[in-house]
Formats: sequence, C-alpha cells, structure tokens
Amino acid sequence: MLRFAFFSLLCVSASGFAQDPAQRPANLPPTAPLQDQTTAKPVQDAEAAISKADWKTAEAQLDPWLIAHPTDATALFDAGYIADAQDRPDDAARLYRRAIEANPQSLEAHLSLGLLLGRQGKFEEARPELVTATTLEPGEAGAGLKAKAWRALARIDTKADPTEASSDLLEALKLSSETANDTLLAANLADQAGQYEEAEAAYRRVLAMDPKSADANAGLAHLLIAHKHFPEAETMLRAALEQIPDEPALSAQLATVLAAQDKAEALPVLEKLHRAQPNDKDVTRMLAEVRSEAGDAAGSDNLYAELLTANPNDPVLLVAHGQNLTHLGKHAEAFTAFDKATKLDPANAEGWSGLAYAASRTNQPNITVHALTMRSKYLAEVPGTYFLWATAYDTLHDKVAAASYYHHFLEASAGKFPNQEWQARQRLKLLEGKQ
Repeated sequence: MLRFAFFSLLCVSASGFAQDPAQRPANLPPTAPLQDQTTAKPVQDAEAAISKADWKTAEAQLDPWLIAHPTDATALFDAGYIADAQDRPDDAARLYRRAIEANPQSLEAHLSLGLLLGRQGKFEEARPELVTATTLEPGEAGAGLKAKAWRALARIDTKADPTEASSDLLEALKLSSETANDTLLAANLADQAGQYEEAEAAYRRVLAMDPKSADANAGLAHLLIAHKHFPEAETMLRAALEQIPDEPALSAQLATVLAAQDKAEALPVLEKLHRAQPNDKDVTRMLAEVRSEAGDAAGSDNLYAELLTANPNDPVLLVAHGQNLTHLGKHAEAFTAFDKATKLDPANAEGWSGLAYAASRTNQPNITVHALTMRSKYLAEVPGTYFLWATAYDTLHDKVAAASYYHHFLEASAGKFPNQEWQARQRLKLLEGKQ
C-alpha cells in the first residue's frame, strides 16, 4: 500500500513533474530569451500577459507572430508553455519540439518537454530530453534550472536503476540546497536498496520538517510493517491520521497493522475506507479478507464476487471465494471455484486443500485423493487431511489405506477433534475386525 508510485512523488513541489498553472513548467524567469537576438515586442507583450496567467491575451500576441516567424524559438517556447498551462499536452509537446528544433541548445525547452512527458508517464521519451537538459548551460535562468532537470531525471531512474537515481540526485545537490523532497527521494532509494536504517532516518528527517507529509508517514510505516514492528507502526499511524485525517494510504496501512495484531478495529477502519474508495480493488480485497476472518462469510463473498466479475481468472480470488462458499455450506459451488483455481494455478496449495474438502462433501472420493496428492507436494499433512485421506479411501473400499490414515489421524489429532475421533475409532473396529 506504500504510496510511492512515480507520479505521487512529484506532486508536492517544483522539483517534480507536477506544475502550478500560474508558473512556467520549467520555473523560468519572466523572460527567457532562447535566441541570440532581442525579443520582439509582440513576444514581450505575450510574456507580460503570461506572467498574469492571461492566456487569451498572450495567444492573441503570439499566434500572428508565429505565422510570420515560425522559427522564433522564444515565441514557440512561450506558446508551448501556454498550451501546457491550459492542459493541452499534445499541443504543448508539439510546440516544445519546434522550439528545440529552432534552438537545440535551449535547456528550458528540453526540460519543459521532459517534464511534460514525465507527467504523462512517457518516461522513455522524457528521459533523453532531461539528459540533454543536464548537459546544457542554463544561462540567466541559473544553476537551479539544471538542478531541476537532475531531480526530474532521478525520479525517472528511481524504479529502473536506483543507483543511477542516487547519482542524479547527488548532481542536483551540487547545484542547489537539499529539499524535503530530496530527502524523501533518498529515503525511497535507500528503502529499495534494503538500507532500512538509512531509509528510516531519512523519513524521520522529512517528518521533522513536515509532520503532515503523507509520503514520509507512509514510507516510515512501510518500514515498520516490513519489520513486523506492529505496535510502533500503529502508534505512528494513529498520530499521523490525527494530522492528516482520512488519508487513504495511511488508513489502509493502519488496517493492515490492526489485522496483523488480530484487532477487531481493523474491520471498521476498512469499512470506512471502502465507503470512501469503493472502486479501490486493494481496499476491497483487504475488507473481504477481514470480513471473512471476522466470520462474515456472506459479506466477504459479496466483495469477492464483485472482484471476480472484473478478474474471473484470478486463482487467489477464486480460492477465497471457494472458502467462503464452504463456510456457507455451498459445497458444489465451492468445488467449481476450487477446481477452476487449481487448473489456473496447479501450485496453489490452498486451492488443492479446498478442492479435497469440497470433493469429499460432494461424494467424489477419487478427486479427493487426487487433490490431497497434489496438496502434499506443497504442504505437510495435518489432522484434517489425514481424516480426508481416510474417509476417501474408506468410500473407495480400500480398507488397508483407510485404516492406515485413520490411525495417522488419531495420532495427530490428540483429542482436538472428538467427533471425528469417535468416527475414526468406530470405522477402525469395523475395518480391522473384518481383515
């Protein structure tokens, strides 16, 4: 549930790919000459309008100018910015590319195009633009603009090459001071590298600066949960949710922690979260599981049925569905679910366990034996499986095998299943008395 999807890391400041519509995408100064010439008056007037977010006036100045001067890099960049700020990404990308064609040495144009492509999730296209931006001189814009390119590049490299991402971040820090976002990214990279102490220290540094950082709180909670420090994680998450009420990721983590500690509070937390996010499949799965553990097989199965509508061939969902049907006494339907699950995933031991039981309850002893044979490849025998072996062979009139498994069951059961133990002893008297 950790909220470190690429885009979410970029939404909090100018160091990422997100943008404030009132600012230039590349954080440019009011004017950013891209050519070795004096900026024309219509372009200057357009930039004055841009500084006031008066897009209509700016376009009225730029459109006729660009018809007459189609290779003016400054005007092309400004037109691209206007399209970018008005959420017209295709137009913006086209204009940024024309600005680059007019002036390949424009750090601003390469950076803005890279940021735009990054926001669209086109990371393979964004990366070359950002790499180029890091090689160009920022001019009057200053070193901070090149640092921005390095930071954006670090975020692209985070998943594919964390080592390269760390190097990108170091280059950014050579050009500008460390920010909270830098520390958060460093924490994420350390977490990915398995450097948990370093990651924890970095997350705590971010929280010291900004206790309401949802990403830092979620990151620290992730580390504590991974190390099974559930009480500490619970305390931390409750404190975080007091400052950031109803934050979905933190609420989901709290539910995970409560469920891990078998606390009944997990259910109401998840019910509330599901009401707020009814289409979140992860939340729905968690709620279905917790409902099942709480004994609400019908309520749980309503959710699993919903999930299966969208993913009918998910063996994990099918097994959970089959288990609920078993608890509801719908053994024939459970058999169908387990049978499909094991065909989709022959290594699913829980599926074979469920199929063995469902087959026994629907009087299919041969399938029970087959399912138990498959299950035994992945899991050790337990009293319940010994009893299923015994009753299946008993039904098949294999007296020797049935008697052997009844004995195994009685040895393993040790008084824990009195009804089945009584049945086993009665069958043994008959089976062994006839031999």
